[in-house]
Amino acid sequence: MAELGDWVRVDPYAARPLFDQLRMQIIGGIRDGELTPGTRLPTVRELAGQVNLAVNTVARAYRELEAAGILETRGRFGTFVARADPADAAMATAANTYVSAARALGVDKGDALRYVEMAFG
Repeated sequence: MAELGDWVRVDPYAARPLFDQLRMQIIGGIRDGELTPGTRLPTVRELAGQVNLAVNTVARAYRELEAAGILETRGRFGTFVARADPADAAMATAANTYVSAARALGVDKGDALRYVEMAFG
């Protein structure tokens, strides 16, 4: 497996803040299987050096990912990819709530999916 710093790329000229670019790339790496559950991530300082970012930028991305349950910090042992993707449970709950609402309103699957597509724009 390649090191995180080998495939993370941030664009200082992009509209999206650097910490958010990093956060989204880590999430993408997890979803793509590049970062598997239990993978130890570089320290904040190590990753900042690898991708040429400020330490505070990397720390903010890690903090937000930890708050979302995507990463977990194990004290001095480091930061790791969480064992389960919290988006799975959250999205399953949201999907079930949406389907229940659609059924209660008499909306069929095709129409319900169109509403979702419209919401994504």
